[in-house]
Amino acid sequence: MCGIAVALGLNGRPIERMAVERMAKSLLHRGPDDGGIYMDGAVGMGFRRLSILDLSEAGHQPMVSEDGQYVLVFNGEIFNYVELRSELRQLGYEFRSSGDSEVLLAAYREWGRECLPRLNGMWAFVIYDRRHQRLFGSRDRFGVKPLFYSRSADVMQFASEIKALRASGYQLGGINWRTAARFLLEGRLDSQIQTFYEGIEQIPPGSGFEVALDGTWHQWSFWSLDTLPLSTSADPAATFADLFEDSVRLRMRSDVPVGVCLSGGLDSTAIICAAARQQGSSFGREAESLQAFCYMAKEFDESKYIADTLTQTHAQIRQLETSPADLWTDLSKLLWFQDEPVHTMTAVVGYQLMRLAASHGVRVVLNGQGADETIGGYSSYFQDYWVSLIRQGRVREAWQAVTAYTQAHGGNSRRRLTEAAARCISWELYKFEAYRKWAQARRTARLRRNPWFSEDLIKHFINEDIPPTSTTLARSLNQSVVSSPLPLYLRIEDRNSMAHSVEARLPFLDYRLVSFVSGLSDDWKVRGPWNKYVLREGMRGRIPESVRGRVDKMGFPTASKKWFAHDLYEPLRDILGSQAVRERGIYNTTLVLADLDRHRRGEIDCANRLFHVAEFEILSEILRQDPSLAA
Repeated sequence: MCGIAVALGLNGRPIERMAVERMAKSLLHRGPDDGGIYMDGAVGMGFRRLSILDLSEAGHQPMVSEDGQYVLVFNGEIFNYVELRSELRQLGYEFRSSGDSEVLLAAYREWGRECLPRLNGMWAFVIYDRRHQRLFGSRDRFGVKPLFYSRSADVMQFASEIKALRASGYQLGGINWRTAARFLLEGRLDSQIQTFYEGIEQIPPGSGFEVALDGTWHQWSFWSLDTLPLSTSADPAATFADLFEDSVRLRMRSDVPVGVCLSGGLDSTAIICAAARQQGSSFGREAESLQAFCYMAKEFDESKYIADTLTQTHAQIRQLETSPADLWTDLSKLLWFQDEPVHTMTAVVGYQLMRLAASHGVRVVLNGQGADETIGGYSSYFQDYWVSLIRQGRVREAWQAVTAYTQAHGGNSRRRLTEAAARCISWELYKFEAYRKWAQARRTARLRRNPWFSEDLIKHFINEDIPPTSTTLARSLNQSVVSSPLPLYLRIEDRNSMAHSVEARLPFLDYRLVSFVSGLSDDWKVRGPWNKYVLREGMRGRIPESVRGRVDKMGFPTASKKWFAHDLYEPLRDILGSQAVRERGIYNTTLVLADLDRHRRGEIDCANRLFHVAEFEILSEILRQDPSLAA
């Protein structure tokens, strides 16, 4: 896991070494173990290394092929590198190192752009192909590893983080107010390739690109959820369990200690139990026991489930001790690493958990990101499933599913079925242009009635044509992976872990596992009162039954509503009432402060909206003060 920085001069412009060095220096936290610079006229490549595989100098980057024709900078891991190396050796390749970087370079030399479908991992890389006078690069299927780029009249840049592009001096764009308006008005983050900075975008997940040295650009997709086949497994639970076990096995490959982030939930429990089986910890071999890092808010006690998991795995628990004040203190540090806003204070908990892991010598952490969005873990997916049944004419089955859910979770079955039917009607109406125009006008009017923000902000908002809430489970899961919320969570996970030079690995995002789950029928994802049904069945006998059978979901929750009314009221008011906020010209500060006080009295709950304004102001101040970020 590392940091990469690449600059390409166009129209004969040479790249300055100092610019590439500044880019690489801004990524020091991503790679404190080693670094390097490669310069060749119009091409500059910088690298910071976090040594995970092959800790020797043989893993140094930028990595140059033996014939000098190919130069690689690579962030991430190719988990099936052992198998690929064996295949490439049979084709005549020799290897000096024992890691995955040299395997990736050889794979490109042998198969060109067709190497991408062969890779199982998380990656962002750029290869300077001197032989063909071009740059070749890619980002993994789900965008686990970041890759940003910018282009001016005479320079193109690529980097692992936004701050590196801005540190070069070649990219000086300010805040992208279209993105900022989307966030402040609707809370939307990372749903598009645009970022919070003018002129800086993301390379899309699951894509490759080539750029000639004259700037000619070609980009393509090598993987998509839309093209995956239906599953033909006779025993989906067993197939899932086998794929998941192998995914964890591959992600345990490391030359440094591996730990696990553990909540009392299904996903992290499945991971730590599988990891313990890999290490033998479930049989009590203390020398190989895993370290588990957890956070439990007093308001959300999952200690019973965690205790059952520790009994089975013999893992060593490391519990995060923090407070609202500690989290608030770290918020500005987190935002510097993130470069962009986050969704809630939960992101700060993740930041502190990764710091805890680093303090105990752990440099690789397995985490459960991706399970909810691919297998159906959020409560909203239940209604998506009921809608799917109604649209297929299976109304009786929909009623049975709603009734089973209500018996376990409480509520009113008739109301739930009525709401699902209403969503079906909305989708049908959306097919008519007049209805779409009415829906857009209604959305615009709602935004203009928002009393917190001035017309100066609202005028930046682009009223995109957004369809009504997804009407099938399959469509909703696809949107969750491609648009929201997975891209946001992956961004937060990457920056939080790399802020402390820790590599986060995500077993649920093995493309083989996702491909299999995507091809299953809906009732293997949601069934009766159960979400992630295939995971629950696949883990039967493999994880504590108390966890496998629980129907509630917590994750790493925080009590922000209470904190902003009590512990964090004063620091929040200091920011919202500051001169900088008044002078920003986009807020009605009197109303914002009035709603803060109403929130404190318990009359309303606007914790998320308050947090978004506060963090936007903190980030704006960071941009103003930090030379590597400020325009």
